[in-house]
Amino acid sequence: MKIELRFFASLREALGTSHENILIPEFVNTISDLRSHLIGRGGAWAEVLEGSKTIRCALNQEMVSESTVLQEGAEVAFFPPVTGG
Repeated sequence: MKIELRFFASLREALGTSHENILIPEFVNTISDLRSHLIGRGGAWAEVLEGSKTIRCALNQEMVSESTVLQEGAEVAFFPPVTGG
């Protein structure tokens, strides 16, 4: 399945990219699976996306949980939690 990844704010800076089009393996079915797959790249990917860090996600510009099932051609965005004042 092919999807588009987008990274925002500190995630974008740490990974050195704002977006990437990737072909994911068949075993990657959910946002959580995708995050684990990306962590498997090691280096900055593992450091930035590791499981204990709070990261928000959106699928096709709609906020979703990590259990959300991926779709062919989807846009998946990762970004840190936002605080305001």
